[in-house]
Amino acid sequence: MSKVEAFLSPEEEQEIISAIRVAEKNTSGEIRVHIEAHSEKNHNERALEVFYLLKMNNTKDQNGVLIYVAVKDKKFVIYGDKGINEVVSKDFWDATKDVIQNHFKEGNFKQGIVDGILKAGEELQSHFPWQTDDENELSNEISK
Repeated sequence: MSKVEAFLSPEEEQEIISAIRVAEKNTSGEIRVHIEAHSEKNHNERALEVFYLLKMNNTKDQNGVLIYVAVKDKKFVIYGDKGINEVVSKDFWDATKDVIQNHFKEGNFKQGIVDGILKAGEELQSHFPWQTDDENELSNEISK
């Protein structure tokens, strides 16, 4: 079994997908999780590349958030699109990173991702509340 496949159980993946649904229920924002084993590139550069590969830059309000995890490298990046970066406080992404990192240090990978998703969802809701014409623009599935 690869590091990526062993990182989360199928049940844990479903809990993450459920957290994405909960987080997106009250916002037009879009949240995705991408997991891979390793990147030869700088992790910030790779997260940006994945952001574009997943077409997260195509959301109507430029309010997509990617949680990128490189399992073997023990690295993760949270990448927010232009629309959300223009409205969140300067320390928001660091606070979200800390929530995830504290769980990861304890080996609680699923809970770290879930809590990061829910924290991002709360912030998205405050700046991009759900409107009657909103639609789910991106898949909630975990990409690998």
